[in-house]
Amino acid sequence: MTVLKGSCHCGNIQFEVHSGLRDIVKCNCSLCSRKNALMAQAEPEEFVLVSGEDSLGLYQWNTGVARHYFCKNCGIYTHHWRRSKPCFAYNVACIEGVDKDSITKFTQVDGRSFSVTKED
Repeated sequence: MTVLKGSCHCGNIQFEVHSGLRDIVKCNCSLCSRKNALMAQAEPEEFVLVSGEDSLGLYQWNTGVARHYFCKNCGIYTHHWRRSKPCFAYNVACIEGVDKDSITKFTQVDGRSFSVTKED
């Protein structure tokens, strides 16, 4: 079985993905376009937070379903729980030995067209 090892920049957050890189996407929603991250998918049982739970920051917006995690020390986005499908997505650039700039095959997701909640 393939085990991918990932971390934030400072190393406080360490995670493993017990599968290969798959379902790589780049999203153009207002948050993802600012992060400029390539994200791969992992089923809940494939994603393991090894260390750093106390270093995780959480950002939620709009519907509050998606949970975007980042390191409170170095600020790097590591992973999130998806809104559109119950699974994790993680920052490909955080995986050891992966050069995200060499990845040319990915799906462009039109997150700008996703529904948003209206403020009263």
